[in-house]
Amino acid sequence: MAGNEKKTEPSVVHQNAIHVETIRKEQRQQKLHTVFSINPHRKLHILPDKPMSRKPPEVIADSDFIQAFHKARQEPTKKYEIPQTESQEIGWLSASLMPSNRSDRRLNFHRFSTDVTIHQETALRLSNCPKTEIKSDQK
Repeated sequence: MAGNEKKTEPSVVHQNAIHVETIRKEQRQQKLHTVFSINPHRKLHILPDKPMSRKPPEVIADSDFIQAFHKARQEPTKKYEIPQTESQEIGWLSASLMPSNRSDRRLNFHRFSTDVTIHQETALRLSNCPKTEIKSDQK
């Protein structure tokens, strides 16, 4: 009968063997990382010191770190030769196709005055009223 059997506790030797086997399994799955680098896909945020602190400024001598930092801060057109996403394709070539000419009246609509607008401006100046009050009275 299975119900009458007593379970005995494992001896110290068995417990030690189980412990050694567990440690070996953990060591097989564990990797030791000794080389560290900056994730190029994550933005770097440098925080300033407290206003009243008097620490000497740190000198960073690692040129790889400085190059990675500057590369991460560049705009996409300087980082990559071609656009990496569909959204980047829209504004990738941002130079204007035509040189801008401010004197060309076809594309530049400057403000100019007519007899009617000059009369309205003088009427507003003389009455010392804002434009919104006159518009609401005309309705």
